[in-house]
Amino acid sequence: MSNLEDNDALTQRVIGCAIEVHCALGPLTLQRRHLLLALATLPLPAHATASTRLAAAWDTPQGAQVGVLLREAGAWRVAAAIDVPTRAHGVIVEPDGALLAVARRPGDWLLRWRVGRPAQWHWSEGLRHFNGHARRHGALLYTTETDLESGEGRVAVRDARTLAVQALWPTRGADPHDLRFAGDGSLWVANGGLDTRPETGRTKHHLDRMDSSLVRLDARSGRLLGQWRLADARLSLRHLALHGARVGIALQAQHDDPAARAAAPVLAYFDGDRLRACDAAPPLAGYGGDIAATAAGFVVSVPRAGGLALFGHDGRWRRHVALEDACALTVHGARVLAAGRHRFIALGGNGQHAADALPLRVDNHWQAMAG
Repeated sequence: MSNLEDNDALTQRVIGCAIEVHCALGPLTLQRRHLLLALATLPLPAHATASTRLAAAWDTPQGAQVGVLLREAGAWRVAAAIDVPTRAHGVIVEPDGALLAVARRPGDWLLRWRVGRPAQWHWSEGLRHFNGHARRHGALLYTTETDLESGEGRVAVRDARTLAVQALWPTRGADPHDLRFAGDGSLWVANGGLDTRPETGRTKHHLDRMDSSLVRLDARSGRLLGQWRLADARLSLRHLALHGARVGIALQAQHDDPAARAAAPVLAYFDGDRLRACDAAPPLAGYGGDIAATAAGFVVSVPRAGGLALFGHDGRWRRHVALEDACALTVHGARVLAAGRHRFIALGGNGQHAADALPLRVDNHWQAMAG
């Protein structure tokens, strides 16, 4: 029996137990989150260690999942998985090997899960929604969020063990998305600048008043250390990658004119002093997905242009590598691992090193795991 079949059997056992309880005790309200907690405590089949393990999120016909993918002898398989109530976005690996996943914006849950152990769920406090990303820094966890009343961006500083909020800092903008720690301990945040509202979900409002920015915060106090904007206000800064003092930012264009949107850049570059957009040739449909920094430069996934966009450390265009629906990127050793529509490639300094099939469509992000 495959791992997915094992999981389906376990799921049916839990649902069956729930039905028995319902019949014995009368009508009960069985919330989905309670079922997820029960599922997370069930043991999953163990598998041998592989040379490549990745934490990722994906969708199945039955719903969204977070889990571990293994690559052995050029073949990928699902090693372990847990159901999540809505699509996940960012997935990170914590120092002890646990996976921490954040719901896609506007999200209401965080999940910490280590295979074979009970899951730890944290639901939003009802005053803010999660924006899809979190970063661990020592004993603290930092999450980007939006205040539901004001629409203003926040960084929530949480106890990494309990996930309880210890401090809230303004991001000096709206729609904060990705965040990264610099070598000096300061915190970079990308304010996407989009106006979204709880009652309309992911619908974007007032694009003519977008205010996207890159901000640098003191990671101890939240004090603003700097803020930078692009000349084109319709470019939303989304995901971040650092290479020393250089910052690469994946962009998503929000122009009304389809032609302007298609021709828009997908990378912004901060050199320590100035933030600027980087042109590419040919145009890449104005949509940058994930981004990774390597010894050779920056890699931006461009799903609407069918591949990966490679830039130098100075932001200069290098080349395009084809990969249908490319999105999730992670650095593993000297290579960038990229996931597309049921296909995987590994890029090294000398070009493409590997290409093989994936058993599923990986969502926006994944991260390499040790071991």
